[in-house]
Amino acid sequence: MAKESKKMKAEGVPLYTVPGLTPEQAAEIAAVLQDRLNALTDLHLTLKHVHWNVVGPHFVAVHEMLDPQVDAVREMADTTAERIATLGLSPYGTPGALVADRSWDDYSIGRAGAIEHLGALDLVYSGVIQDHRRAVEATGELDPITEDMLIAQSAQLEQYHWFVRAHLETSGGQLSTAGASSEVQARSQARAGAKRKTA
Repeated sequence: MAKESKKMKAEGVPLYTVPGLTPEQAAEIAAVLQDRLNALTDLHLTLKHVHWNVVGPHFVAVHEMLDPQVDAVREMADTTAERIATLGLSPYGTPGALVADRSWDDYSIGRAGAIEHLGALDLVYSGVIQDHRRAVEATGELDPITEDMLIAQSAQLEQYHWFVRAHLETSGGQLSTAGASSEVQARSQARAGAKRKTA
């Protein structure tokens, strides 16, 4: 089952929704979408944080690579919020609501080298994409419109993840971040992998 927003679940059912769905179904879908809205808003801010804090010889390439990702993810968040509203519920976009409802920690890397940030972003993108895929499964039978929206977002997120991973991959197809379970560990493994490449 996809993650569901605790706040949205507590809100109950809308008074109306789109034709073809019951208010109860709309509430179930909206709870899944609120969790995705939280994740996309968090990802948008995390990508901007990395954009501001990346340093080192690959600064320009990574700094400029992230701008279109920031814009696209912000647009995904907007589309997701508008889908919640279309279903007859109120999307929550305040920082306090996001922090109270999310199940993950803040991004933990400050000023760091490009490869280090990309190592940490590998884990961030992996988490967002896995949860998006769960949301696709959870909404598919109830609401193919929402499912289509989430599928399109997943495809774009997976492409951006590929852009990140291309910097972390060896010519043999191995990721320097393989097996990392935290952003700090992924950062360290990415840094070590980059040193091996230049040695």
